[in-house]
Amino acid sequence: MHPTQLFELVIVMFLAIIALHYAAHRLGLPPSVGLLAGGAALAFIPGLPTIAVDPELVLVIFLPPLLMDGAWSIALARLRRHLIGIGSLAVGAVLFTCVVVAVVTHLLFPSLPWAACAALGAIVSPPDAVSARAMLQRVKLPRRLQILLEGESLLNDASGLVLFRFAVAAGVTGAFSATEAVGSFFVLALGGALVGAAVGTAWVMLVRRLGDEYLIIAATVLLSWTSYLLGEMLHVSGVIATVTTGLIASWHQSNVLSASTRMRGTSFWEVLVFLMEASVFILIGLSLRGVVERGGGFGVVVSTMGWDILAILVALTLARFAWVFGSDAAIKLCNLLGLQRYKPIGARGSTVLSWAGVRGVVTLALSIPDGFPGRDFILVTSFAVILVTVLVQGTTLGWVIGWAKLTEPDAEKPRLTMSQAEAAMAQVQFAIVQTLAYDSQGELIHPKLLEKYQRKAVAIVDYAERTEHYTPLIHAHFDVVLEAVACGRRELIRLHRAGDIDDETLHELERDLDLEELSAMSAKA
Repeated sequence: MHPTQLFELVIVMFLAIIALHYAAHRLGLPPSVGLLAGGAALAFIPGLPTIAVDPELVLVIFLPPLLMDGAWSIALARLRRHLIGIGSLAVGAVLFTCVVVAVVTHLLFPSLPWAACAALGAIVSPPDAVSARAMLQRVKLPRRLQILLEGESLLNDASGLVLFRFAVAAGVTGAFSATEAVGSFFVLALGGALVGAAVGTAWVMLVRRLGDEYLIIAATVLLSWTSYLLGEMLHVSGVIATVTTGLIASWHQSNVLSASTRMRGTSFWEVLVFLMEASVFILIGLSLRGVVERGGGFGVVVSTMGWDILAILVALTLARFAWVFGSDAAIKLCNLLGLQRYKPIGARGSTVLSWAGVRGVVTLALSIPDGFPGRDFILVTSFAVILVTVLVQGTTLGWVIGWAKLTEPDAEKPRLTMSQAEAAMAQVQFAIVQTLAYDSQGELIHPKLLEKYQRKAVAIVDYAERTEHYTPLIHAHFDVVLEAVACGRRELIRLHRAGDIDDETLHELERDLDLEELSAMSAKA
C-alpha cells in the first residue's frame, strides 16, 4: 500500500471512529461494541484492502499510553490496600486460566503439543486494560471492585506476556522449566519496576527544570513509550516499567505541574487516549477479514472449529469464576480462623468480578510464529475470544451490576466527604489570609480579602453540615451563573465580529469565561 493511501486509510478510520462512537451512544451500546462491530463490517466492504495488523507494532503503539493513563488515574492508596487481591487476579487468575485452557485444548486436540496448548492459554488468559477501561467508564461499582479490576488490568498483561513467551519458546525448542519460568517472571517484574522508578524520577526532575508548558506536556506524553521501550530494551517487563512510571508521575504531578499545564495537558491527553482506545477496537474489527480468510472462510471456521472454540470459551469463563469464587471462599475461611484483615466480597460481587474479564489488545497483539503447531486454530480462537467477550460480556456487564445491587461497605468509604474536605481547605486558607492581612504594625491592609475568605470559611462549614438543604439552592445558583456566562460569551463574540476587540482580547476573556463555566459545572456535579 502506498504511504499516501495508508494515511488516507488512517483518516477514514478516525472519521469512522467518530461516526461509530456517536451511533453506539445513540443506540445505548458500549462504544467498544459499536467500534468493534463497525470495524468488522467495514472489513468486508468490497474494494477495501485487507488490514494486516502487525502485532508487535500494535503492542508498542497502543499499550504503553493506555497503561500510563490507567496508572495515572488509579487511586494509589486503595491500590496498596488491595495489592494482595490484585496480585491474586493479575498473577494467580491468569496462571490458573492458562492451565485450564491448555488442559481443555489438549483434550480436544490430543495431537497438539502441550506448548501450543499453553500458548493459547497464555494469549487468552489476561483480561485487557483497554477493554476494562471501556467497561468501567460506563458502570458504577463499589470502590473495592473498581480498584481490583483497574489494578488487575494494569498488571496482568505482564503475567500473560511472560507465560506466552515461555510457551512459544517451549514449542520451538521443546524444552521448558517451571522453575526457570517463575524465576524469570520475578526478575522481569523487579527489573521493570526499577526501570519504571528510574524513568519516573527522571521525569519529575526534568519537569521541575523545563519551565515551558508545551515542553512539559510533550515530555509527559512521551513518558509511557520511553519507559516501555527502555524496559523492553533492557529485557525486563515493559508493562511493569510503564505502570511504575505512571504511578510515580501521578503521585508527584500535583506538586510539579502548574494549574495551566495540568489543564492543557489533560485535555490533550484525554483526546489522544480516546483516539487510541477507539482505534484498538476498530482495528480488532478490521482484522476480522484476515482471520476468517486464514481459517478458510466463515463456513469452514464455523463447521470445523466452532464447537472447539465454544468449549474453550466456556472453559475460559468458568476458570475465572472458579478462581474468583475460590479466592472469596478462602477469605471467608481466613475470617473463620480469626484473620480479619480482608473481607469477602460475597457471591454477587464475585459474579460481577468474574463477568468483567473482557479480552482485547494484548490477545490481539500476541503473535504466533509461522510453523508453530496449531497456529491457525490459535489465531482464530484468540480472535473469537475477543469478539465474544467484548460483544457479550461488554454489553451485559451493566445488567449484571444492576442485578447484583452492590453497596459500598463502610470500610471502603472515605473518612471525609467532598464538602468536608472543602471545609478543611477553606479553614486553612482563611487562617493564612488572616495572618497576611495585617502589616508589621498590626494594621489591617487587606480588609476585603479577609472578609471574603472568612465568609467562605463560614459558608462552606455550614454547607458541609446541611448539604441536603443547600444542594437545590446551589444548583439554582449555578444555573444562573451558567446563563450569565453564556450571555457574556455571546456579547464577547458580538464585539469581536463587529471589530470592536482584537483576537488577543477575545481569547483572554474567553479563557476567563471558560474557567468560570468549568467551575460552575463542577460545583453543580
